[in-house]
Amino acid sequence: MNNALPEAEILDLASDGRGVARVDGKALFIDGALPGERVRYRLLKRRRQLDEGLLIEILVRSADRVEPKCAHFGVCGGCSLQHLAAPAQLAAKQAQLLDSLQRIGQVAPGRLLPPLAGPPWAYRRRARLGVKYVRKKGRVLAGFREREKPYIADVRSCEVLVGRFRALPEHIAALVETMSIREQLPQVEVAAGDTEAALVFRVLAEPSTDDLEQLAAFGRQHAVQIFLQRGGIDSVRPLSADAVPPGPLLAYAIEASRVRIEFGPMDFVQVNGEINAAMVGLALDQLRPEAGDRVLDLFCGVGNFTLPLARCAAHVTGIEGDAALVERARGNAESNGIANVSFAPANLFDPDGFGAWGRERYDLVLIDPPRAGARELLGHMSQWRPRRVVYISCHPGSLARDAGILVEAHGLRLIAAGVMDMFPHTTHVESIAVFEAAG
Repeated sequence: MNNALPEAEILDLASDGRGVARVDGKALFIDGALPGERVRYRLLKRRRQLDEGLLIEILVRSADRVEPKCAHFGVCGGCSLQHLAAPAQLAAKQAQLLDSLQRIGQVAPGRLLPPLAGPPWAYRRRARLGVKYVRKKGRVLAGFREREKPYIADVRSCEVLVGRFRALPEHIAALVETMSIREQLPQVEVAAGDTEAALVFRVLAEPSTDDLEQLAAFGRQHAVQIFLQRGGIDSVRPLSADAVPPGPLLAYAIEASRVRIEFGPMDFVQVNGEINAAMVGLALDQLRPEAGDRVLDLFCGVGNFTLPLARCAAHVTGIEGDAALVERARGNAESNGIANVSFAPANLFDPDGFGAWGRERYDLVLIDPPRAGARELLGHMSQWRPRRVVYISCHPGSLARDAGILVEAHGLRLIAAGVMDMFPHTTHVESIAVFEAAG
């Protein structure tokens, strides 16, 4: 029967991890196929620009194909590249970065930085797990969503969550099944520091007394802080009002910079602790701060780059759109005994509202924006006139666009770029770009 199916040679890997072939001059995307493979497929959809196919059989296997470690791979949408060897994943991400820089920004880096890579498993210290009581199955599911579907995957364990949370999906499902609000508890936020950990349960109905007792027992059993979220992020509270501490409950260290960063269970921190520490070190190496330098850190968050930079420079100004994170960063500076920093809240997508800090001059600038990038603020580069800029990106498309602006409109040179494997086994591309003033 399979002999009647069409065959295709896989030529490339798409940004979403699907194999790409060309059939009769038209692109064909096949989930699960890898470059260098010859496959049989069933045509699923015809579109104007491309077709989509279902992988049926691998006739010629890629040397980079490996056996996925996770039993849920292919169904769970948390990972899409476990079937591709780790070095090949990095090579694909690097190729995507370079393609985006050239195609979107019309720029190319002077040199490639060696990729940053860490442990491929048990790396994820932040996650949002969906929770769903499925009446037809008579039980609760907890985990990531299924690939390309809105349903919660039936996940019992997760190989990319930090070790203590590997079996957390099954444990959460078992807990919620016994609760009176099992149909009004849609998600759990997971956050781990170096030693402490926290779970934030989103509740759409008030837990019963028995529910609260079960949550407290779960926290004791798994050595995690338990929080409830009854509304927006501002509504997050510890399970027990008596447990409210004077500061954040979680923390991580950046040993090379002698810095300890505290954060709350809903604060943004990079999900991969080891890569984050290496990324901070790489950013400092590329910025090369000197003792007399004034540095501007944009989208500074809880001080992840700000405080390590302050160990090397005269003064660092950290700017962040979330006022609560600004307060957290100030507290971190104080607890680390770092006085040569200042923080201010500002909407970095609205340059007209910048305060006095926006009219200053800076020797160095670090930018770590969200997926949307930093296009709106780049016009201030002519005021800041830094000798060097480091741009940390979580989206190669917005980085490429902004790199083109920095080079074309502001005369900076893209001297280096590279990828950082913040999310192994996913198509997420974290990268760094280094710019230098001409002359």
